[in-house]
Amino acid sequence: MKQVMHQGPARRAATLAGVLLLALQGWTPVIAGPREQARRMHDRLAGVPPSDTVLTQMATDIAGGQSDAAAQLAMTNKNFYNVTLKNFVAPWTNRDRTVFVPLNDYTATVIGMVRDDVDFSTLLSADLLYVSNASGAPAYSASNNDHYQYLDDNNVDLQATLQPATQSGLLGLPVAATAGIMTTHAAAQAFFINGTNRAMFRFTMINHMCRDLEQLQDSSLPPDRVRQDVSRSPGGDSRVFLNSCITCHAGMDPLAQSFAYYNFDATTNQLQYTDGSVQPKYLINSDNFKSGYVTVDDHWDNRYRQGANQVLGFDAALPGTGTGAKSMGQELAHSDGFAQCQVEKVFRAVCLRDPGNATDRSTVQTIKNKFKTTGYKMKQVFADAAIYCMGN
Repeated sequence: MKQVMHQGPARRAATLAGVLLLALQGWTPVIAGPREQARRMHDRLAGVPPSDTVLTQMATDIAGGQSDAAAQLAMTNKNFYNVTLKNFVAPWTNRDRTVFVPLNDYTATVIGMVRDDVDFSTLLSADLLYVSNASGAPAYSASNNDHYQYLDDNNVDLQATLQPATQSGLLGLPVAATAGIMTTHAAAQAFFINGTNRAMFRFTMINHMCRDLEQLQDSSLPPDRVRQDVSRSPGGDSRVFLNSCITCHAGMDPLAQSFAYYNFDATTNQLQYTDGSVQPKYLINSDNFKSGYVTVDDHWDNRYRQGANQVLGFDAALPGTGTGAKSMGQELAHSDGFAQCQVEKVFRAVCLRDPGNATDRSTVQTIKNKFKTTGYKMKQVFADAAIYCMGN
């Protein structure tokens, strides 16, 4: 140290930095040991410290090359469901994309699907709804959130009490009209209320394809299915439509037509489905452009299969066209973009950062491929991300 003090300021600073670097490098193996990795994994997955018994077992598993067993053990903690998954899903259920909302049927259904390893590619199409069998909980209602508010207020163990049910049974929808989380009460209240039902499409793309409308813009698509309410010359300038409006609406409107029979009735506080009858919201502001498209049914076409957005990797085994929200949900959820989005969201939630380098991105691709080929099990995606990030 005496030699360091007699060096010039610049040389001394460099030497001290080297000493500090060596000290930090010497500390790394301690931080990354099995017990520390186990603690980090449990904290990331459950959000709470593990018990000594669990920590010891997880560390033993990691040291023995059984990191997946360690991750699966961490996810048996009730807080993986009550806290981590609840906070993971909650922003998807509201327009503000905030976590500060009560538990609801949308969130509970995703939590149940993760717990039960339900094929996550059915997220946007299943006739499925999870409710709790907790003692004292009000019965599920199609017109309020009392059932889930009770679970939230009383910190009911979701892992232990959630039970699968059907939307057709609880909401009174025809089976063909059920479309996974898109037709839950919470989603309908947030995205089918008022407006033109484009909100449901937009937020589905944000939440489950990781792309907002601006990222889906494509001026090469034909505008023949753009509705009458979209002016072709906003402010008297047709260039605005050609260079801006059309880039979103030409792809969005043919897909959002799948929601033509849905509405959220604020008076009854319920999802409304008018089979065979187009909701009036699809025909509003018809004077904006009389020659625009008039919605006559719930037929949809995926124009994103052409042009710039074909990179989303839509399933060639599907026709890319159909009727109703259920088949449109299948179209989206069977795409490579859907799987990629789920893995990226989990990576961000568990690793507390975006994939930031080539190794991160390669790992995301590996997890995604495993996700797609092993039954779309989201719990395994959480485990795989936690294993990758347990040492950093």
